Amino acid sequence: MFHAASFAQRLLPRQPFSKDWKPKRSLFQALEKLTARFSKAWKPRLCAAKKRCAARLGLCFWARADEDARMKIFSLHLAALCVAASAVAGELTDWPRWRGPQDAGCAPAGAYPAAWSASSNILWKIPLPGRGCSTPIIWHQRIYVTAPLAGQDALLALDADGKTLWQTQFGAEKPGKHRAGSGANPSPITAGDGVFVYFKSGTLAAVEFDGKIRWQTNLQERWGKVVLYWDIGNSPVLTEKDVVIAVMHGGDSYLVAFDQHTGAVHWKVARNYKTPLEGDHSYTTPLVIRHDGAEALLVLGGERLTAHAANDGRVLWTCGDFNPDAKKNWPPVASPILAGDLAVVPYGRGMFLHGIKLGGAGEVTATHRVWKREIAAAFCPTPAVAQGRAYSLSDRGEITCVATATGATQWSGQLATNMNRYYSSPLLADGKLYCAREDGLVSVVRADGKFEVLAEMPLGERMIASPVPTAGRLLLRGEKNLLCVGAP
Repeated sequence: MFHAASFAQRLLPRQPFSKDWKPKRSLFQALEKLTARFSKAWKPRLCAAKKRCAARLGLCFWARADEDARMKIFSLHLAALCVAASAVAGELTDWPRWRGPQDAGCAPAGAYPAAWSASSNILWKIPLPGRGCSTPIIWHQRIYVTAPLAGQDALLALDADGKTLWQTQFGAEKPGKHRAGSGANPSPITAGDGVFVYFKSGTLAAVEFDGKIRWQTNLQERWGKVVLYWDIGNSPVLTEKDVVIAVMHGGDSYLVAFDQHTGAVHWKVARNYKTPLEGDHSYTTPLVIRHDGAEALLVLGGERLTAHAANDGRVLWTCGDFNPDAKKNWPPVASPILAGDLAVVPYGRGMFLHGIKLGGAGEVTATHRVWKREIAAAFCPTPAVAQGRAYSLSDRGEITCVATATGATQWSGQLATNMNRYYSSPLLADGKLYCAREDGLVSVVRADGKFEVLAEMPLGERMIASPVPTAGRLLLRGEKNLLCVGAP
């Protein structure tokens, strides 16, 4: 695999810059190597880049420039070369947790495929060892995904071409009982110092990037079985020091923070609220936010949105009134999303969206609900958010785009329907929404201004995980295989 950064590093002079050192030749040689290395389809772009380098450097200016100016000129063009080379080589961009680096379900800028088929734009496809519903993550050219392996909870590491680098097993899996569930629903997470995984079995582990287990524990063995009607769905989150798990169920609910390096419990706090039947169950993933300049955790469950101090778990503020009519069987599944100083909160089995202002102290229910909408909202899929718009996908395939400041509907539309539901969370990329139905139909929808279905592609297998964007490609995790789609 070609890595632009390491290649560019070889262009740097071994000795300090001097008046007679000319990086133009090194740049040209680098571009020649790139041109020879990659396919003919890329040659026009590289040749054009070569010409631009010559024109912009300017021989006369270069001759008059002092050493510092030459260093700045070379640095700028070397950086441009690295960016171009990365795009050409198709290096993976990081997606360190379930909903991406900003927890928004929104891809970095770039062109992403609008269509693919079994015979086109499938870059690679690899079988997975067992059924899992977690979303893969990407970190420094490696893909990490959880799955059962020979009856064991496991973490797999793959390279950018889908080749398995290592597989680490942790103990007996606890299979899923819902048709859209598994024992590996929670997604891995990393912040650059190991990978953290959590499973329905209760196993929580920290894993080094070489696959060695740093530490491992089991929450259910320590604090009792999780009592949920269905399968655990929440993923771990990372603060600066800890990995945090929210356990919100029919028993004693709690938040617990483990030291990322040692696995020691830094704190554990109870989180119990009296609710109607199943209202104390939650499948949502917390968010790490800032509160008065410090880290905090935003948690949805028990018919409450609460903020907790990241250093000790204490409650900072709480907002309720999400179920004023005391409806039974209203567990939250879709997680909240952040839009500036607001949290957009799906609730009520896909019937309501709430806009809750962040901040405050104590009970803020009466003061911090900015808006509430009764619309076809999200029950299972977590919305995507970007540029003041939230994109909500219902289980029945209804998409609603709302202004996050007011909750006002900007546009809405209906995706293809049949007996299957939408459990996968939508991805916003390149002005398009990617929405996967559980039978594997992936719809690509125009997201800028009006509803329009651009394409519908069957994956050929069930899909519950969310699409993952990386450098103009998409990772699609099906029930049996992991695919990478994009322009070759």
